[in-house]
Amino acid sequence: MPIDTIGFAQYGWQMDSIMARIETMYMFEEYHPCDDKSDEPAKIVISPHDDYKYVGPVYPAVIHDIKSQVVILFGVAHKADQFGLEDKIIFDSSSYWRGPYKDARVSGLREELIAALDTGMYIIHDSIHAVEHSLEALLPYLQYFNKKIEIVPILVPGMSFDRMVVISESLAQAIARITEKDNLKWGKDFAFMISNDAVHYGDEDWDGKNLAPFGTDTAGYEKAINHEMKITSCTLCGTLNPDSIKRFNEFTVQSGNFREYKWTWCGRYSVPLGLLTGYHLAELSGDSLYGTTTGYMTSIDHPPVPVEDLGMGSTAPASLRHWVGYVGIVYK
Repeated sequence: MPIDTIGFAQYGWQMDSIMARIETMYMFEEYHPCDDKSDEPAKIVISPHDDYKYVGPVYPAVIHDIKSQVVILFGVAHKADQFGLEDKIIFDSSSYWRGPYKDARVSGLREELIAALDTGMYIIHDSIHAVEHSLEALLPYLQYFNKKIEIVPILVPGMSFDRMVVISESLAQAIARITEKDNLKWGKDFAFMISNDAVHYGDEDWDGKNLAPFGTDTAGYEKAINHEMKITSCTLCGTLNPDSIKRFNEFTVQSGNFREYKWTWCGRYSVPLGLLTGYHLAELSGDSLYGTTTGYMTSIDHPPVPVEDLGMGSTAPASLRHWVGYVGIVYK
């Protein structure tokens, strides 16, 4: 059962209405990446997972580029500390996930991956999946574009960058062996999707924490946005490589303690592990990946999508003292 029935759609008719409103309210074409690979399917995308009301066009801008039948999802494990989980990727054992249009099948690729990985690299833990929202935000949009979509849900808890490198190499090798055996093509038959919200900023309603190093006036907001642009441009865009992924890690976690934020992106583990897996998978085939942004928005820089009449709403405030950033990246 979905954990968030306020911020995300539960029913197909809600999704149909939300998409119609997004297409009416925004110049949707502006959020499509412009490059010479525009007709190619995405191999990896990075998507937000915040309230549909706030994220607006960033969701469909990245998800519409996924053309594959199977999507391997890398999600944030927000409550990993409560379960004492770290250093291992987290699978679940469900056969289906509830979607707004129909139940979504969990691909048999999951069992093949579990069988191929060393047991020290993963854990199967249904309880943390049951209380996590970072992947359930993505499924309604995936189903909007493909009602037959299949998923492989993976949560990524805290771990060091060196640990990410080890796990991602093994995971990429397992994916390569399995998909080659089954003649599955990356982009056409399977893709990666990484769940992440960018900066969580402000000094109100963050569990008593002050997450506003630049202040909460308009000047502080602009400084925070400039820092966001620096992270995005020098770590996520362009040719994907281990050095840029490591720079992302250095921007977002403390050098002496990977458990502590340096800059509050909740995807500080899901993004680098997912991208490292993609880099190693591309390297195994002699290929390379190039990331293009579909745009950056915040919860306060554009009109919210009206959702209250659809039985939905917001799970947090949106103001200069409490806002969230959203970036979409497509890799081909």
